[in-house]
Amino acid sequence: MTAVKIILRKEEKKDGTYPLAIRVTKNRKSSYIYLDYSVKPEDWDYKQGRVKKSHPNSARLNNLILKKLSEANDHSLELETQKVVVSPQAVRQKIKPSASNTFFVQAEVWQQRLKEAGKYNQYTADKPRIKHFKEFLKQDIAFADITVAMLERFKAQLITKHGHSERSAVNHIVMIRSVFSHAIKEGVIDAKHYPFGKGKMKIKFPESSKIGLTQEEINRLETVALEGNANHARNLWLFSYYFAGMRISDVLRLKWSDFQNDRLHYEMGKNSKSGSLKIPDKAINIIDHYKAFQQNKNDFVFPELKGVDLNDKFITQRTIAFKTSSIDKTLKTQVAPLIGTDKKLTMHLARHSFAQVASDKIPVQILQKLYRHSSILTTMGYQSNFTTQQTDDALDAVLNMEQKPKP
Repeated sequence: MTAVKIILRKEEKKDGTYPLAIRVTKNRKSSYIYLDYSVKPEDWDYKQGRVKKSHPNSARLNNLILKKLSEANDHSLELETQKVVVSPQAVRQKIKPSASNTFFVQAEVWQQRLKEAGKYNQYTADKPRIKHFKEFLKQDIAFADITVAMLERFKAQLITKHGHSERSAVNHIVMIRSVFSHAIKEGVIDAKHYPFGKGKMKIKFPESSKIGLTQEEINRLETVALEGNANHARNLWLFSYYFAGMRISDVLRLKWSDFQNDRLHYEMGKNSKSGSLKIPDKAINIIDHYKAFQQNKNDFVFPELKGVDLNDKFITQRTIAFKTSSIDKTLKTQVAPLIGTDKKLTMHLARHSFAQVASDKIPVQILQKLYRHSSILTTMGYQSNFTTQQTDDALDAVLNMEQKPKP
């Protein structure tokens, strides 16, 4: 049972008054809701929990106290009816939300939470999406007023008027869903206003074609003569490819201490899954190239994050984003022309290239371990973009079928 009581906090102000607050207690843990009013100790009845008649506004303040106590008890009962466990903080948030229940106020809070969590990529991606939604509405809006029809109009305008792709438009809707989920979790709005899910707006990303380098193109990449930044970018791409398309964020975080007993031990940043892989001979040649710059076992293998404090997740992700952009530019402008490919050569293409070369050669269960996917369905869905042998054989079987002579 949650206990709710009005108290006078022992926090003296400059005018000699003390603030009134609602104390919400559950399992001996308390949270306080300040009422924006304060009185002097001699005007407060500690036993009755009310303002004495000696205060000039005693009647008005006591009416306010009774109203707030009633609201607090009602919200407490409502939460305990809906949930098994109710914290005093939840009751506090229900009575007096920390921010307005309008969308763009909560969107700012959401952005700040992303920044505090170090999620630079999502922070920078969602910032312009919030701006686009604000330009569409031209004003702030209550969550209850955001309807499925409105979201459909917003998505259509992004595509037809502003030239966004279907995927980009869907990402804008995902941002809105994220802000909704945040506001519900914080207790700012009721879940009944959530416009997504069954019978409401469904979010579905369009399918996109994934194409990697062919084995011949990879062979040319391995043997082409390169120097300076172009050679470094090629090394990073091949290193990623040799380790089953390791993400660039994980490549740049690698330290010399991650290499032990001829194996690479690392934790994948995207899902925190740990594991180890045998170091291929081709990767050893790349590693040896950077050993001359090694200072100690805790030093980074590659130079991009040297001097960066990994404990600051936001700065780390921002640095990785900037460095990756620079590497991708080098790959596209300096490396791709020399290997004779018109494909968009980026670090992420190393992952697609491994999947393409591995297609129809490696069992999906093994690929799941290499990719460190939590579900084999994820692996099957990803690998289906590159599995073409069966469909190719079926097409050949039909087109090359000899026509039987008529009797």
